Amino acid sequence: MALTDFGRGLDDCCPAQPTQIPAIRRAVSEVARRCGAPDSTLTRIELAVTEAATNVVLHAYRTARDDGLIHYSARLDDDCLDVSVRDDGVGMSPNPGSPGLGLGLSLMAHEADSCEIRGTAGGGTEVLMHFGMGACPPGSSRPAVSAVA
Repeated sequence: MALTDFGRGLDDCCPAQPTQIPAIRRAVSEVARRCGAPDSTLTRIELAVTEAATNVVLHAYRTARDDGLIHYSARLDDDCLDVSVRDDGVGMSPNPGSPGLGLGLSLMAHEADSCEIRGTAGGGTEVLMHFGMGACPPGSSRPAVSAVA
């Protein structure tokens, strides 16, 4: 794990393997904890990061020959934790053989204060999630996910 700024930032990558997802979740959660995130926010961050990393493992690299990576970062900016999960895979495209119910994007959008999904120059996908570091008041609304081509 590549921590920066005395543990208040993170920029790392690992193989896109299911066994790496818990380590990614723990690393991002630790940065959030060091930045003062309350337990309720930590839970939201962990759920959203788990879903984003799982999407990379399941959808970004579609052949056994692909030696894909999950790139992830977390940085405190003012009172907001900015989290990025990125791949160099096939980008957002239909995958008829995909497992799951297709609820992952909605889950990330629900848990993050804002969530943006965009294509990268190399053809992959990046999920940018922003989390306010204060407790989220009950009944507050969060914006839906936005996708940028």
